[in-house]
Amino acid sequence: MITANETGPNAGRYLFMPFETGTGGVQRIDLHDSNYNTRTTTIVAPGTQGFVSGDASRWTPWGSYLTAEESWGTGSSKGRLFEVTNATTAVANGGNFIQRTVVPHVSHEGLAFDSSNSLYFVDELNGGAIFKYVSANPFATTGDGFFAAGQTFAMKVGAGSQFEGNNGPSITGGFTWEAITTASGSALAGVSVVANDGNIDGRASAVKVGATGYNRPEDLEIQNLGGNQLIYFATTDSDTNANTTDGRSRIYNFNVATNTVSLFADSNTIDLATGLAVGGGLRNADNLAIDAEGNMYIIEDRDGSIDDDIWFAKDINKDGDLLDAGEGLARWASNGTPGSEFTGLYFDKFNANVAYVNIQHPTSGNDRTMMITATPAAVPVPGAVWLFGSAIAGMIGLRRRKA
Repeated sequence: MITANETGPNAGRYLFMPFETGTGGVQRIDLHDSNYNTRTTTIVAPGTQGFVSGDASRWTPWGSYLTAEESWGTGSSKGRLFEVTNATTAVANGGNFIQRTVVPHVSHEGLAFDSSNSLYFVDELNGGAIFKYVSANPFATTGDGFFAAGQTFAMKVGAGSQFEGNNGPSITGGFTWEAITTASGSALAGVSVVANDGNIDGRASAVKVGATGYNRPEDLEIQNLGGNQLIYFATTDSDTNANTTDGRSRIYNFNVATNTVSLFADSNTIDLATGLAVGGGLRNADNLAIDAEGNMYIIEDRDGSIDDDIWFAKDINKDGDLLDAGEGLARWASNGTPGSEFTGLYFDKFNANVAYVNIQHPTSGNDRTMMITATPAAVPVPGAVWLFGSAIAGMIGLRRRKA
C-alpha cells in the first residue's frame, strides 16, 4: 500500500510504503529527488521489533504514518498496528517505530479515518470483521494522545453472526457497532479475548459479540460527498456459486451517518466495454483508491501478464451504487509483468494528473513503484475523465528496490 505525507511541512513530497515480507520494514521515496540512487530510503529497517507482512499504509490526521501487519492467528504475537512518528525526517533506519497496543490484534490491511477521526480497520480473513476504533481524544495532535485510550467496536449487520462464505449472498442492510473493549481500550468482561502477549485478540472478540464476517475484507477507502461519508471495502473471495470463472469479489460501502451497508459492485455489475455483466473479468478485488473527482478504482490481486487489472468505477451521480444508466466498471489499466500484481494505487492529493502504483513480487524479482501521469485535455474537463482515457500512457519507474 502507498500513501504520502498529506499534511504538514513539504506536504505531498514523500511516498511511504511497507514491505510485505517475512522481515517487514518501511521505505520513503522523495519525489523532489531526481537521483534514482538516493531518492529511496528505508526508514524502518526490515525486521524491526519482529515486524512482518507490512500492508496497511495511511497518513494520520495529526501528521504521522501508520502501518500494520497482515498476519494474525491463534497464539500469534503479530497483527499489530505501528506508528512512525518522524516519517518525513527519519534518516536511514531511523524511524521512530511505535506499537499502538490499544488497537486489538487482527490481520490488518485497510485503514481509514472519518471526519470525526474514528479509525476503521479490517481483519483480512475468510470470515473477517470490520472494526472501528474511537479515541477518547479524537483530535489529539500526537499519536501518544490519540492512542492513549479509546474503544474498539466490531460491525454487526442485522442479527449478526453471518458469514457470506465462499458461496453465499451479499450481506447488506442496517448495522450496529458492538463494543469489544472498554472505553479506555482494556478488556471488556465477558467479551474481550486476551491473547498470550496480553493484548486483545480482535478476531476472537468479534466472534464473541456476533460480528458479521465477510470473505476476506481487504482495503478501505473513504468517499466524502458534501458531508456524506461512505467507507468502501473490498472482499476478495466473495462468490455466489463457488465458480470463480464467472466472477469473484464484492465491493461494499457503508454510510457513516446512517449505519447502513450497501453493495457497490460485483460480478453482476455492467462492464462498460460490453454492456454485459462483468462476470469473470472481476476477480480477487484487493486494493481501492479514489481520485481527485471522487471516483473509485478497484485493484485486483491476480497474476500479471495473465489477467491483473485496475477497474474504474463510473458512479455518475455519486450515490454509492453502479445501478443507474451509464454506470458500471471499465478496465483502466492492465498489468503485463509476469508473476506480479498491482498494489497500492494512490492518487496524488496535490496533483490530479499523477498517480502511483506498485508492481509487486514479479518473476524477475525487481519490484517497481510506477508514476502514472496524464496529459490534460486542451479543453478543461474533470480530472477523472481524462485520467480514465489516457493515464496509463505515461509510466515512470521510481525505484528498483527489493523488500
